[in-house]
Amino acid sequence: MWTKQQTATDAPAAPPVQAATSPVVPFSAPSTRLGNANVRETARLGASLAIKGHITGTEDLRIDGKVEGPISLRGHELTVGPTAQLNSEIQAGEVIVYGKVVGNLHARGRVDIKKDGSIVGDISSARISIEDGAHFKGRIEIDPTKTQAAAD
Repeated sequence: MWTKQQTATDAPAAPPVQAATSPVVPFSAPSTRLGNANVRETARLGASLAIKGHITGTEDLRIDGKVEGPISLRGHELTVGPTAQLNSEIQAGEVIVYGKVVGNLHARGRVDIKKDGSIVGDISSARISIEDGAHFKGRIEIDPTKTQAAAD
């Protein structure tokens, strides 16, 4: 407060406040898996990519392009996008198929073939789901102990 002897001009001047010149961009958090508190990012091969060779990795992968050759994800999830065309032997923790796969699948967990998905080859997994409208030609071997072995 000022006394009668002080005036507003006697008060120390505050430095001018500068407005932020760059807009604040919110951080986009990586996708998380439902029921899992751990954050897991997913690598992605786009629709315009075509790969011939062996794909290996220790992270989740989504493929929307063409792949010719084996895929091994050491217990992680493979998502075959709707535009994907795979001619591959696949080993992964879980496989979700929206596109086309020609080759055998070996999954520790679940294999999901979605409405427009197609698999021509044998499937070995602990669980399987095939939606109406999906295409599957091959043999299925279901071994529920695979999930228990993966948890150990």
